Amino acid sequence: MSDPRRNTRIVLGLVALVAFMGAGSFAAVPFYNWFCRVTGYAGTTATAEAGSDTVLDRTMKIRFDASLESGMPWSFRPLQREVEVKIGETGIAYYEAHNPLDVPVAGSASYNVVPYSAGGYFMKIACFCFTEQVLQPGETVQMPVTYYVDPEIVNDIEAKYVREITLSYTFHRDALPEPEDTSALQTPPSSNDTTGLN
Repeated sequence: MSDPRRNTRIVLGLVALVAFMGAGSFAAVPFYNWFCRVTGYAGTTATAEAGSDTVLDRTMKIRFDASLESGMPWSFRPLQREVEVKIGETGIAYYEAHNPLDVPVAGSASYNVVPYSAGGYFMKIACFCFTEQVLQPGETVQMPVTYYVDPEIVNDIEAKYVREITLSYTFHRDALPEPEDTSALQTPPSSNDTTGLN
């Protein structure tokens, strides 16, 4: 005959494991992005405060790709499939996302470039992928990424042969952020306030 206390412990252990795995799945995307940014792993792009001071005569073809994690209900696509820019020239590209549901949905984008050898030379100045995005029911947004290809790429033993770079984003569904508590920001009426007393 089974021990009820032992069965309870097993059930509680399984519930705790499922909760831990669920929490881990939400943390995985930000942790992966951080790891790739620090190490340059898997063609992760670099960031810059401003554009390049040097623009070369050589051009680079930039392709744009978009995908969704399983279970992410948005539609998501690049508004241009490819462009050609000079190395060092600042470019801007747009992606479009749409939330077809009747509830808000939050998402964050993981990203990389191929070939991987070019990852450290694809510099993002500004990008929708830097912050979480929340789309309201039925909302469609166009999201820009501003970038350039670092002229140092021509001095890299591998990357100097690259002629095309593909920038890829994958949107993952996030838990909705907690609403901000604005009660503390409301100024209580002053004891000298005579509004409405006349």
